[in-house]
Amino acid sequence: MLTPAQSDRLDVILVSPRNPLNIGAAARAMANFGFQRLSIVAPFAVNWMEAKSAVGAPDLLRDARVYETLAEALAPCTLVLGTGSLDRRRPDLTILSLPDAAAQLRHSLASQAENPARPARTALLFGSEKHGLTTEDLSWCHALIVIETADAQPSINLGQAVAVCLYEIARNPEPDTPLQKIKGAEHPDSQQLERLASLIEETMDHVNYSTRGVRAANGEALRVLLRRLMPNEADLRRMMGLFRRILWQLGRSKHKP
Repeated sequence: MLTPAQSDRLDVILVSPRNPLNIGAAARAMANFGFQRLSIVAPFAVNWMEAKSAVGAPDLLRDARVYETLAEALAPCTLVLGTGSLDRRRPDLTILSLPDAAAQLRHSLASQAENPARPARTALLFGSEKHGLTTEDLSWCHALIVIETADAQPSINLGQAVAVCLYEIARNPEPDTPLQKIKGAEHPDSQQLERLASLIEETMDHVNYSTRGVRAANGEALRVLLRRLMPNEADLRRMMGLFRRILWQLGRSKHKP
């Protein structure tokens, strides 16, 4: 099993869960494998209250953090892995098998636990039972975990998906193959990347690059691009300085007589 310091660095995040029984099953799986930090994003209020107040609900369910947006939940995270299937889409992300993803997560959690002064975290993301993670949700992720299932029934229950993933992370075997490390996944957190993305989007608006009709799609594509490039913190500061300078110059030119 992971050490408490390592497991405490993992945030299990459920996005818009619908079924209180599934929420409870996810919380029970977390307790089974030694994980304590549960976050819920935009839950259905009635169902969430039903799950939270259920008799026998573990403490971690009652103490779960609730966020209105995924951006808030992921702010301190330097590595974000989403879960899903490939039967209906092919996202523009690194695709990891569950064993490879578990090895990557263990490496990230161990590295973060060695540096307690830095509040960096790792997130494991699960989507709604109805449609899984959306394209916008996945734009916040560094990679997508695919749980292999039989072709006759590719969909897996939310509670079962959480249990399978956490078991694979917690059992801590030696990897059979070299670690497929995601480039730069331990550098800027999501909040820092989002500040850079906002500056770039503001610049795009100033030069009429991003029209209103494609603004949302461009924003998703930009998040994916930044996570693929993953600048280190020094590069991030340079890029933010560059775009601030461009915006200043554009504003100055606009006000010239």
